[in-house]
Amino acid sequence: MSIWNTEESLENVRKLEKGNILEHLEIEVVEIGDDFVRGKMPVDHRTHQPLGILHGGASVVLAESLGSIASNLVVDSTKQYAVGMEVNANHLRPVSKGYVHGTAKAVHIGRKSHVWSIEITNDEGKMVCMSRLTMMVVEIPNTRA
Repeated sequence: MSIWNTEESLENVRKLEKGNILEHLEIEVVEIGDDFVRGKMPVDHRTHQPLGILHGGASVVLAESLGSIASNLVVDSTKQYAVGMEVNANHLRPVSKGYVHGTAKAVHIGRKSHVWSIEITNDEGKMVCMSRLTMMVVEIPNTRA
């Protein structure tokens, strides 16, 4: 059973990648399952830190992006939207090239908040980063006077 409020196509979700940090870092949503959102990001000069390995902040951008997209698929977008409140990350293994792959899965879906667990792995499937994202669900104000 799907946790999404609407059955959003991958094509429509990928439109969110244009004109923002996702486009700059080439973060790409690659799959939407019944209860997860999966994406990937290249590990290259844009995402390296000075030692030539994946910058922890880039991992956090991937994690927050995937969790945020997922959270906004859960809410009724005509009445609500979700924004990040807190994100943390444990960086477990260095990566210097290839791609990292993130999968966001819900830990908690409440009326006012969502919590997502995002696992980031390297091309060999080894864990690179474990992140947790808390999203706040915000009501869209009624603009009728």
